[in-house]
Amino acid sequence: MRTTLRLVLPLIVSVAVVSLLFATYQVRTQRRNLRSDLSRRAEILGDSLQESVEQILDRGTDKGLQRLVDRFGQREHLQGVALYDPAGQLIAITPGLDPAFRTRPAVATNAEQHDTGLGEFLTGLPIHIYALTVHRNDQVAGTLAVFHDTTYIDDQVARTLRDSLINALVQTVLIAGLALILVRWTLTGPLTRTANWLRTLRTGETQSPQENLPQGPLFDRIQKEVTHLARDLKDARASAEEEARLRESNVSIWTAERLRVSLTNKLQDKPLFVIANREPYMHVYSERDHSIQVLVPASGLVTALEPVLLACNGTWVAHGSGSADRETVDAQDHLRVPPDHPTYTLRRVWLSDEEEKGYYQGFANEGLWPLCHIAHTRPIFRPQDWQHYQQANRRFADAVLEEMQSTESPIVLVQDYHFALLPRMIKEARPDARVAIFWHIPWPNPEVFGICPYQRELVDGLLGADLVGFHTQSHCNNFLETVDRAVEALTEWDRFAVNRQGHVTRVRPYPISVAFQEPTLAVNEARNAGAERAALCYELGIEASLLGVGVDRVDYTKGIIERFRGVERFLEANPAYQRRFSFLQIGAPSRTDISRYRQFLDEVSAEADRINARFQAGRWKPIVLLKHHHTHEEISRYYRAANVCMVTSLHDGMNLVAKEFVASRDDNRGVLILSTFAGAALELTDALLVNPYDVQQLADAVLRGLNMPEDQEMERMLRMRSNVREHNIYRWAANLLSDLTEIRIDTPDRIESPAPTEISTAASHI
Repeated sequence: MRTTLRLVLPLIVSVAVVSLLFATYQVRTQRRNLRSDLSRRAEILGDSLQESVEQILDRGTDKGLQRLVDRFGQREHLQGVALYDPAGQLIAITPGLDPAFRTRPAVATNAEQHDTGLGEFLTGLPIHIYALTVHRNDQVAGTLAVFHDTTYIDDQVARTLRDSLINALVQTVLIAGLALILVRWTLTGPLTRTANWLRTLRTGETQSPQENLPQGPLFDRIQKEVTHLARDLKDARASAEEEARLRESNVSIWTAERLRVSLTNKLQDKPLFVIANREPYMHVYSERDHSIQVLVPASGLVTALEPVLLACNGTWVAHGSGSADRETVDAQDHLRVPPDHPTYTLRRVWLSDEEEKGYYQGFANEGLWPLCHIAHTRPIFRPQDWQHYQQANRRFADAVLEEMQSTESPIVLVQDYHFALLPRMIKEARPDARVAIFWHIPWPNPEVFGICPYQRELVDGLLGADLVGFHTQSHCNNFLETVDRAVEALTEWDRFAVNRQGHVTRVRPYPISVAFQEPTLAVNEARNAGAERAALCYELGIEASLLGVGVDRVDYTKGIIERFRGVERFLEANPAYQRRFSFLQIGAPSRTDISRYRQFLDEVSAEADRINARFQAGRWKPIVLLKHHHTHEEISRYYRAANVCMVTSLHDGMNLVAKEFVASRDDNRGVLILSTFAGAALELTDALLVNPYDVQQLADAVLRGLNMPEDQEMERMLRMRSNVREHNIYRWAANLLSDLTEIRIDTPDRIESPAPTEISTAASHI
């Protein structure tokens, strides 16, 4: 009996406390909702009255104002309406309204000062006032105030509180009577099932945790941890099986496990330091309840780099841009990620709003981005942006140097055009460090790059690295030609290296890729392409039997408008596909703080609306523009459902969307339409290669893709999937880091000879 009481009494107390807390929350929520509803109704009524009052004022007479306010007496909790002139004197008021309101209330004064609508619940009086200005000839002609009685809110809240307390009492009594049964149902039975499930898991059987583990708040944490355990065991078994299969078939494909082993040997237990502007996980406050949420930013860089960090216990140094980022780090600005399975360290660097605007929005994305992409948007270089760019690079350099303070001969991998100065800063402070930078965007010819007034400083900063990587050989060639023109250095074209002041920088192409996932049982049981198309069309509220898809940030370099016009031309030339073919464009808004990006977002929306207005019929729409962020899981559904995927970049270093689409098509179906100006076109030659500026060629490619024979479609996709499988992100990381770790760090006065492995690696990339 004592054991029963020990279990029952805390349970009864807990239920009572929870019930009271819920009652309090319910009361507060109802009060907030009722107030919000009243405020909304007051605003609607005020807006309606504002139009009527302004119409009377525009006629030049005030005679109708009193008749107007007389109509609003005691009805639906409305006490009345009052109108005041700009000086605060009463013009008209509803009879019966409290005489105190013959004087203009403070909220009405504030509304007139700010020329906007304002609402306020009075303290001490059950009154809500909504005030807004009225105009005559575009000039403020007075203030309109709407008064509501809020007594009914207190009455309803009191009834709710009474009902909640009665419910709490009944629940507590019932819990006391059913305690023994609940103990058995909620503790003994679930724990037994958990033990049985763990035993079956240990013996190698695969059962779903959702079906075998106990459900409910008490076991949420256990279920979460056991689910992670099951996933880790499943991944480990799958990795071992994949490695065994590859060894059996003598196929040399890089996997996460192979990369982990390789990096362990290459790095010799040294951590890898990756520097990127974008963080892999950001924490933000929810607009709904101000709780902290974890977001994965939409970024090809994050998609490409995280598998590398997951394969080794490294450190990712990034700008902490989330609204709640500071609340989630420790005293050293560290955070272990991913949240559900911490594997590596995220170090956040803080920038002021002014620094971020100048360094990121200004110099990086209004200067270097359009300069390197040659996409007909004029680059802007402001002296103050350059100063912030230098400051931000120094801020990141200090953070990295602090992180690797206790590491001998550290390995550093810098990412992208945001940190052109960083390699030189790191190398000067730590000559023993092996530093590589990978430039994710194109490098233009020297004539174009010469537009930048700071080209010498940027090139010198990059030459501080031991290894500079680009996507393609042509970008390497452009960089070396730029070096020849910008700085005093010895360019060794025979081995693609630059000797500047005794330091040798190697320049190599490393085509980046994605983590290719082999089909699993869960994938094989997923809906086929036709069923997925039907499901997506139903969810989007459209009718179509054929789908095209595009996935991009809304960026002027991605050729989104050209893509839309190609679809328009296709439907125009092939009317039989109207009401059948719809194009789904996933467009995550990007860099909207920059005016050119806001303008381009409007242009994309306007173009989609124009084409839809021309062709739309019933529930069929030629273009469906989805202007919000989608998770990788959501995007995969669109990839699997698409008949064609269009990647029409006007200029792109690689474009991982093309490879993601290919990797997702485990059914070996689907047609990729790919711009020749994207780096991926050099590898995915079985795509339908197009010039995105040629609208007719785009339209012809869509027609050809939709009518391609099934055997040809599958042959092309099989070859592309084989390419992406073999040249995956793990191979990219292995090649780059292998070359970096094999570099000998010598004294500045010594010019290094290339190692044999280095020459062979360079030759294989060319």
